[in-house]
Amino acid sequence: MAECIKMPKMSDTMQYGIISRWIKQVGDKVVAGDILAEVDTDKATMELESYEDGTLLYVGVAEKAAANVNDIIAIIGDPKEDIDTLLASTVAINGDRPADTRIDIELPPIELSIADGQVVAPTANMEPTLPLNRSIASPLAKKIAKENGYDLAQIQGSGEAGRVVKKDVIHFVPDRLDQISISGQSTTAAYQDSPISAMRKKIAEVLTESKMNIPHFYLTVEINMNKVVEIRGELNQYASTKISINDLVIKATALALIQHPKVNAAWLTDKIRSYQYVHIGVAVAVEDGLMVPVVRFADQKPLIEISKTVKNVCKQAQQKKLIPKDCTGATFTISNLGMFGITSFSAIINPPAACILAVGAMQKIPIFKDNQVVPAYMLQLTLSCDHRVVDGHAGALFLATLKALLEQPLSLLL
Repeated sequence: MAECIKMPKMSDTMQYGIISRWIKQVGDKVVAGDILAEVDTDKATMELESYEDGTLLYVGVAEKAAANVNDIIAIIGDPKEDIDTLLASTVAINGDRPADTRIDIELPPIELSIADGQVVAPTANMEPTLPLNRSIASPLAKKIAKENGYDLAQIQGSGEAGRVVKKDVIHFVPDRLDQISISGQSTTAAYQDSPISAMRKKIAEVLTESKMNIPHFYLTVEINMNKVVEIRGELNQYASTKISINDLVIKATALALIQHPKVNAAWLTDKIRSYQYVHIGVAVAVEDGLMVPVVRFADQKPLIEISKTVKNVCKQAQQKKLIPKDCTGATFTISNLGMFGITSFSAIINPPAACILAVGAMQKIPIFKDNQVVPAYMLQLTLSCDHRVVDGHAGALFLATLKALLEQPLSLLL
C-alpha cells in the first residue's frame, strides 16, 4: 500500500523545511534507511530518511521550495498503485491550509503531469508564477502598480498571507539595471537578489529579538597572553592534536564560570536560572550563516578533549552534519573573530543565556613593564551582558577571574 511521506519536525522550533536537494527521483527504488532528500531547517541542513520500502511514485515539493511540517512531500509504494485517488482523498480530508498556519515563503500550486500512469514530479528548475488576483494584492495596490508600470509578482507583500498593499508598492524599488556612462563607456550597475534560507531567517528573528528586547551592556578587558603562548608551544610538542588559543580561552572561561554562577545564567521570563555546569556554545561561520554547536561540561574536560571536540563540531558544522541537539543547551557562548584580524568587537547575546564573550585577534605590541618597554602578546575580550540578569559588578568579577586564569595558565592543566 502506498505511504505518504510528510515533512517531519526536525527541531523544536521548526515550522517548515526547504527541500535543498532530492537524492531520490520519481521511479527510483527505495529501501528503508535510504536518504530521500536534504532538508534545510532553521538550524541545519538535515537528511530525510525513508522508513518505507518501495518505489518513489510522487514528489510534491520542488527543490528550493518549502513545505510546512506535516505537509505531504512524497509518496512511496508499488508502481502499479493508483496514487491519484490517495492524493485526492488527502486533499479532501485536509482541505486548504488555514491562514494562521501559512509560511512566509509563498508557494505556487504544483503542476503535475501524467505519463504512463505515473505522476511526474516538478523539476528543480521550474519557474512557476503567482496569479495576480485579489489573494495577493489589494485593488489600490494594483492600481498604483499599474500606473507606475510595476510587476506585482516582484513586490513583497506585508499584508495578511503575503498580500501586497499600498505601502508595499509605494516603497518598492524596481528590479532594473541602471546605465551609467564613465569616461565615454557604458557600464552596468548590477546586483543579485538571493532567497532567504531557513537558517538565515531564524538568525534574523533570534538576533533581532535579542537586540531589541535584551538590555545589553559591554565590558572589555585586555589580557597579557605571553605565558599562554609559551605554554601552548610546549603542549603542542606532545599533544596528539594541536591546541589553539581558542581552546585555552574556552577552558579558562569554563573554569571562571564555575566560580561566577551569576554569569553562567539565563533569563527565563519568570525566573533566573544559574547553572552549576558549563555548556559552552562555540559560534561557527557556515555558508548560510552561523551555527553554535555546544561543548558540554567544558569545565570538566581536559584541554586535549576540548580541542578535539571543537575541531569535530566545527567540521560537522561545515559539512552540514550537525543535528539540532548538537546546537542546543548552551549556558554561555563564545564568538571568536580573531582569525580574521578583528581585534575587538561586541557580540549579540544568544538567548536564553545571559552573556556572550567576544574574542579578538591576539596582537604583539609594546607595553610598559618594570620601567621599560617590552613586547607582549595582548588579547582583548568583550563580555556582552543581559542587564536583567548580570550587573556590572558581577561581570567585572568574572572577567577578573578569567584574566587571572589566562595570565597564569598552568592552572588550566590541573
